Amino acid sequence: MRTRDSAGHLWRRRELLQAGLALATGVPLSRVNAAGEKINTALSGKPRRFRLGLVTYNVAKDWDLPTLLKVCQEVGIAAVECRTTHKHGVEPHLTPAERREVKKRFADAGVVFWGCGTVCEFHAPDPAVVQKNIDECKRFVELVHDLGGKGVKVRPNGVPKGVDPARTFEQIGKALVVCGRAAAEAGVEIWLEVHGAVTQIPKNIRTIMEHCGHPAVGVCWNSNPTDVVNGSVAAAFELLKPYLKSCHINDLENDARGTYPYRELFRLLRQVDYDRFTLCEVGRAYPDVAEGTAFLKRYKQLWQRLTED
Repeated sequence: MRTRDSAGHLWRRRELLQAGLALATGVPLSRVNAAGEKINTALSGKPRRFRLGLVTYNVAKDWDLPTLLKVCQEVGIAAVECRTTHKHGVEPHLTPAERREVKKRFADAGVVFWGCGTVCEFHAPDPAVVQKNIDECKRFVELVHDLGGKGVKVRPNGVPKGVDPARTFEQIGKALVVCGRAAAEAGVEIWLEVHGAVTQIPKNIRTIMEHCGHPAVGVCWNSNPTDVVNGSVAAAFELLKPYLKSCHINDLENDARGTYPYRELFRLLRQVDYDRFTLCEVGRAYPDVAEGTAFLKRYKQLWQRLTED
């Protein structure tokens, strides 16, 4: 329902109710943050403390590091998670001198190097395969430390055929303890992505985290359809919020389609004072840099609207 105020402005009923509440309580509907962005505070009671970041998968997978950082500056992307195998080349094989150069590039661009997105996974029934992935994770821990980043993203990727899921959850949790110890020694974190058939179900991720219990290991929210029950992610969020250390978001248009409630997710993040990043992870690649830049500008505008509601 829409109506007009005395000045002839068109208002939605919800906006009128919010405005009335603000006048009655003396609480402003919005404020301006340090970046000059208007933040709506009426619904959650708390300002938005998180910022927009980018996972190079898959939007920026074809961009070298200078291009990636230039686009982030132009769009106003605050942080980057560098997914392994992409053209940016931020990988464990970098020499000490190359690592110093990468760290300097991020600093000069004013973009946060958030961490590395790996494909390290610990569900295999073969212990040698699990150990190989642990060793690879440790290499990324060293890299992230050297680059001044925050964490290493790892993932569960399902349950092997014929294996008891409960046994797999425990195995993953124990492997994460080993990775967590290495991360803690280096002053960084491990982020378990909510990922994989069976393993991406929030209650199963919670079980894995309970088997782990290491303070340096947390969860990377992944905005999966399996988060949503009766149109809400509240139950899933409640299960995982004690472990939340990073957050991936994907197609924000899903909020308008009714397939993923991003407005609700962002409100929940405000309510728990999440002060890190929500990182765009969209499956489409943009080899054309101008096209990718335009996409990210549109994406940021939509992100701002959704996070202010």
